[in-house]
Parts: sequence; C-alpha cells; structure tokens
Amino acid sequence: MSSPDNHPLPAATTAAIATGANSVKAVRRARGYSIEDLAETCGLAISEITSIESGDDADPVKLRRIASALQVSETILIGS
Repeated sequence: MSSPDNHPLPAATTAAIATGANSVKAVRRARGYSIEDLAETCGLAISEITSIESGDDADPVKLRRIASALQVSETILIGS
C-alpha cells in the first residue's frame, strides 16, 4: 500500500477541512469516491459512512479504516 504522503490532498480540500467541512466527506470527494465506493473499499456499511459524514459517528476505529482506504493520514480524519 502507498504511504498517505504520496497522495497529497488538493489545497481546496485542506482549506475546506480547516474551515469546518466534514473531513471524511471532503477527502472522499477529493479522491473521487462515492459513498458506495468508500464503503466497499474500507469494509463499512453505507449507513456507517453516512452517519460519519453527518457527524453522528466518530468511532476512531472506523475513521482509521476510512483513512487507510482514502490513503490519508489518520490525523486528518481523527485529529491530532
């Protein structure tokens, strides 16, 4: 698997996250994934992804799986 550092995010995505956009949704869109694509890639249900993107779920285990699937550092989705 590639290192997250090999796949930097567009500046507009990092700016959106910095101003409060949902990080999972912003990164998912920047990577060109649909919710269905992401669910299949990380092994979570579509409803779990939807719940995370709406802010109703912040399970670190799920966020780590998503970070791995989207090839970004966990800190982008989980925080530092």
